[in-house]
Amino acid sequence: MELTPAELKNLKSLHFQHREFEELQAGLKLKNLPDNQLDEQPLPPPEGSILAVPEGAEEGSLRRHGQAAIDAGQAALVLLNGGMATRFGGRVKGVVDALPGRSFLALQLARLATTGCPLVLMNSQATDSVTRSHLEENRFFGMDPTAVISFQQSAAPRLTPAGDLYRDQQGALSLYGPGHGDLLPSLRRSGALASLQRRGVKFLLVANVDNLGAELSAPLLGLFQKTGSQMMAEVCSKAPGEVGGSPAMVAGKVRIVEGFAFPPTFDQDSLPVFNTNTLWFRCDALEEALPLRWYQVHKRVNGEQVVQFERLVGQASWFLDSSYVKVPRRRFCPIKSPEDLSAAQTQLRALFDGSKTQESG
Repeated sequence: MELTPAELKNLKSLHFQHREFEELQAGLKLKNLPDNQLDEQPLPPPEGSILAVPEGAEEGSLRRHGQAAIDAGQAALVLLNGGMATRFGGRVKGVVDALPGRSFLALQLARLATTGCPLVLMNSQATDSVTRSHLEENRFFGMDPTAVISFQQSAAPRLTPAGDLYRDQQGALSLYGPGHGDLLPSLRRSGALASLQRRGVKFLLVANVDNLGAELSAPLLGLFQKTGSQMMAEVCSKAPGEVGGSPAMVAGKVRIVEGFAFPPTFDQDSLPVFNTNTLWFRCDALEEALPLRWYQVHKRVNGEQVVQFERLVGQASWFLDSSYVKVPRRRFCPIKSPEDLSAAQTQLRALFDGSKTQESG
């Protein structure tokens, strides 16, 4: 059964990319889609390609330059807010309490309000209305409402492994947001990027809504400016056996490679750092579309196997002039489960109830 006219109309209202979807669906049915894994063997990033956070006089100089940009309103925080907290009872992740009485969004907005810089929220069709109500009911947690820009990412229907539309027992489609790589086209399509640039914003810090370690940092912004690169990825030191996306040398360039894309013969312990998905971008680098690829992702919905196609924002490093900086682990504090939240309480209290010395450099 194909999409009904009503379903197609609804999907188009959610900025469904119909033509690309049909091509991917046909490829799944014919089993001729490209493999998720790299075609060539990557190499560890060369020495010197991962920057260290400067210290001493250099750190002070970078801090002054970064703070001047923040004070001028040239930076904005972008939170990827499309996910549901399935391990927290299926609630919208951003409105879950991270500290007693304070949600993930409450903490981020209250902290950002002290800078005067804008906040951008990429919501999904599942999170948009709840998020907007949460902000309005709490008076935007001290932020100027005009400095909060929200938009919805696009949506697509899930497929069966055979390539047919997946439907639940009632015959309804199962929709999803097609990965955080959807941020880049959605910023342009929604007008958010142009709106930010009209405000004078030149730099974006992109982070997951559940990573409360990510905040606008004057020294890191100063370093990003100094590199002259279009994109800067924050990375952290890996513990032995830790796997995931990492910067690696591919075809003569250091790029972010997703964990599943490494060949099975590649020793991921040879990579010293991992990608935190906290990324700095120059706004002018995002004005043109980047040819991010689609990855085939297998999940379970209602106990059944489904396939969805996703694009990932880290792949922008394949097309933009990119740099990488190793940051302290405290800038990476992802909360994926109630157990993570319980374990992070001391760190979160230090971040939000401690002194400004907690700012990561």
